[in-house]
This record gives sequence, structure tokens and C-alpha cells, in this order.
Amino acid sequence: MIQDTIAAISTALGEGGIAVIRVSGPAAVDSVSNILKSRTPLADAPSHTVTYGHIAAPGSGEIIEEVLVTVMKGPRSFTAEDVVEIGAHGGLVAVRKVLELVLEQPGVRVAEPGEFTKRAFLNGRIDLAQAEAVIDLIRSKSDRSYSVALKQAEGTLSRKIKALRHTLIELLAHIEVNIDYPEHDVTEMTSSYIKDSCGSAMEEIRRLLKTAAEGKILREGITTAIVGRPNVGKSSLLNALVQESKAIVTDIPGTTRDVIEEYITLSGIPLRLLDTAGIRETTDVVERIGVERSRSAAADADLLLLVLNHNEALHDDERELLAKLTGRQVVVIVNKSDLPARLKLDEVAAALPDSRIVMMSVLEEEGLEALEGAIRELFFEGQLESADLTYVSNVRHISLLNKASQALSEAVAATEDGIPIDMVQLDVRSAWELLGEIIGDTAGDSLIDQIFSQFCLGK
Repeated sequence: MIQDTIAAISTALGEGGIAVIRVSGPAAVDSVSNILKSRTPLADAPSHTVTYGHIAAPGSGEIIEEVLVTVMKGPRSFTAEDVVEIGAHGGLVAVRKVLELVLEQPGVRVAEPGEFTKRAFLNGRIDLAQAEAVIDLIRSKSDRSYSVALKQAEGTLSRKIKALRHTLIELLAHIEVNIDYPEHDVTEMTSSYIKDSCGSAMEEIRRLLKTAAEGKILREGITTAIVGRPNVGKSSLLNALVQESKAIVTDIPGTTRDVIEEYITLSGIPLRLLDTAGIRETTDVVERIGVERSRSAAADADLLLLVLNHNEALHDDERELLAKLTGRQVVVIVNKSDLPARLKLDEVAAALPDSRIVMMSVLEEEGLEALEGAIRELFFEGQLESADLTYVSNVRHISLLNKASQALSEAVAATEDGIPIDMVQLDVRSAWELLGEIIGDTAGDSLIDQIFSQFCLGK
């Protein structure tokens, strides 16, 4: 049982209408009662009610802040412990003073990053997959990624993992009965039974992994580099996509000297946009650094938006760039489509046969829908799956599912090769334990600490 009480600011620092100081643990109610002046003592307040009062310094009685205090008694709280949330005016000074008074109370300390969610996990309110979904909710960059995280926080993935583990534990029970009590009249463990049970589990894992690529994109976004030579409209494209003048646009080649980064959402697809310096040979020292950064950004990007001019033939720099982009995920944007055609599209298509070519006029804001469709075709086979689908988006989960599937495959292969059943049992148990790591049933303390250290303070 957790004996200490923790406190932290749970809202973003800075000016705002309201700030929340969260306190959780056995001394949560008493610690806040010691510094709260109100008509009704906080200890007498029913759970899930709000008490109006003032935070005052013990001893002097100096009023520090006017507050609304919410009491949520365990186990009906986020952490499954007694939780008190102090709603104060948003602002650095007031919030800091209230937190300092709370921390002066006996048995109260500053919470570690993610410790409130960690306590919810340790107290059995949520499993590890649901806890990880909490941070995904916070970091969501689109409605779609938020929906995926929300479903995981509600336990949709966890229920599927638990069902898989139930199938495997039943298989393990049958195997162990046959190993330990061969003289008893039990169901004979046949190779077909093992293959059927492992096969059904592998098929369910396969269905989950089928969503992994899309789920990872929805969770992390597509790193998208806008590349091309100077003055083809890269910065204008960025401004059109973000609907704001983020990048300086001039007729002077080499205006963009560094990589500009912005997040946008296209049809529910989060994109991390990188506007890069025009790629060309240059003697300008500063521009040369920008060009090298552009090449580095292009090398690391998931998607490349290659901008070419409709009214200009291919330059040697562009031919060199086309050769380097072979095999990459590329959407070729032919900008200034409203001007006379001088670009040979056949030459572009021949150089990048697997790319999509989109005709656009960034100035006229024409072709944005076609660009969205091209990106969907590249990463989502034209459309996003149903909202009811359980996506696997976490890299750790994907790795564990792959390992569990491999262990089950080895169990089937061992059965077909006539390997003793106790050896087959090791592979099945390995798969069961790997799946348990996803929801935290078999996860070690170091892994749990590492996961929750990624959370923000106060969550």
C-alpha cells in the first residue's frame, strides 16, 4: 500500500483563467484542510463535491488565494486514492504559493513525472496499455489520433490482449495436465489442438498488427519534408497548408536558410511539415549550411513533397534530386499549373514511377484536395479504416506483438517436428508473458519506471 501523499500543478504554467493543484494519497484531505478556510470543514465534505474557501498560511492566517476545492475519495478517483484538486486563479505566483503551502504539510512531497497515472496503474484502476494511452491523449495532434488514444484509454486494446492471454493460458493448462498427470483420463493433447489454438491467437495478432503502420502514423504523425530547388514555391506551399504566413516568400532565390517546422492535419492525418532551403550548388556559406540541413531533413523524412515548376523544364539539380529519391515515399507537386507547360511530366514519371503527381497552383490555392488524396493513397491505401477499429499505435506494443507471434509460430513448428510437448510449452508461455508485458501483468519495475518518466509533471 502506498503510504505517502504527492502534490503537483496539473495545468500548464503561465497565465490562465484557472490552475489546478492536484494532491493524492492518504493525507490528501487533511493536508489541504490545514490550509483551507471554509464554512464546511473539508474532512466533512462528501466525495465528489466542491468546497469554496480561501487558502491561508497556517499560524499567521494570511489569505493567499481564493479557491474551489474538489474532493474525490478513493477508490472512486483517478488514482484510486483520496484526491483533492485545488482550483486557483491561473498565474505563476498564486499557484506557486498554494503548492508551497501544500508541500509544507506533513507527509506530502512533490510528485514525480507521471506519478498520478502510475498510482492509478499500481492501484489496479488501469493497466499499462491504458496508462500509455493517457500520454497519447495529451500529445494527440488530430481528432483521429485523439480517438485512437481514447479507445485505448477505455481499454479496447487491453480487452483484446486479455482475451488472447486467456486462450493461451487455457492451452498451457491442458499442456501441463498432460505433462504432470499422463496416467489420468484427460483430453489428449494432440498436435492439431496446439496448432489450432496457436493459429487462432496468431490470426488475432495479425489483425492487430495490420493496423500498426496506420496507428503509428496517427500517433506520431508523418514527418514530411518539402524539397526542391530555390523559388519553386516550397515556402508558399507551407503557408498554404498551415493557412498562415509562417515562411518568408520572396522572388529572391535562397530566402529560406533553415528548416522551418509546423504541425498540420490533413483529413485527419497529422503531418509534421518541414520547409527546407532550396537544394542547389551555392558559394554562400550560410545558404550552403541550409542546403545540407535540407538534405538531412529529406533523408530522415517519411514523406517527401517534391515541388517542381510547371512552366520550367527540369534543371540538372532537379534531375540529380530525382535520382536520389528513388524508392522513397514521394508526392511530386507540379506548382504553377496555371502557367504555360514547359515541364515534361513523362520524364518525371519515368524517374519516380511509384510516386504520385499532383497538379497545383499554390498561389490560387488549387489542388490541395488532390494532395490530401495522394497522401492518403500512399499511407492509408486511399482511406482511413473504420472508427470502430482498434489501432495498435505504440512501438512497444507492436514489438511485443511481433515477438509473441514469432513464439507461437515456433511452438507450431516444434509440434510439427515432433518436439516433446514440454519444450512446446516454453514457446507458448513465452508468448503469454510477452502479451502480459503490453498490459503490465508481466512487466518489470524498470520498464514501468521508464514508461511513466515520459509523462509530464502533474499527470
